[in-house]
Amino acid sequence: MSISQLAKKIRQKRKKIGLSQDKLSKLADVAYNTVVKIESGENHNPTIETLTKIAKALGISVGDLFKK
Repeated sequence: MSISQLAKKIRQKRKKIGLSQDKLSKLADVAYNTVVKIESGENHNPTIETLTKIAKALGISVGDLFKK
């Protein structure tokens, strides 16, 4: 899976459950800028820890982020 696909999946899931990037960053306990950079594809190498926090805040497993 490419970074752009991962970014798109996070953005779609976030919007589906009605969260802003700011709210997601707070729920995931990651910097707002980190969420923005991941969703824009600017962050080409997010850590597994960061992805795990984001997935948990979205109510999914980190594995779900990589499923088609």
